[in-house]
Amino acid sequence: MSGDLAAHVPCRPSWRCAACGAAWPCSPAKLCLLAEYKGNMPGLMVYLVTLREEAAEQLAGLDSGERPANLHVRFTDWVPARSG
Repeated sequence: MSGDLAAHVPCRPSWRCAACGAAWPCSPAKLCLLAEYKGNMPGLMVYLVTLREEAAEQLAGLDSGERPANLHVRFTDWVPARSG
């Protein structure tokens, strides 16, 4: 990652962006991840699913103890089905 984009990382356990405060992955983080994993969408999906599970556990600890619903929309639904 370069420059300002490198600052768009998740703050745990809230899973908000360290740079802009949006729910992570924020738009700049998504762009950076797509560039970093260009040509390797399966690798990006594995990475994001791993983070999604970590976020689910941490966010459940902050709230009512229940796993948040629809984290797949936030973490993985935006990834293209294939590179190109």
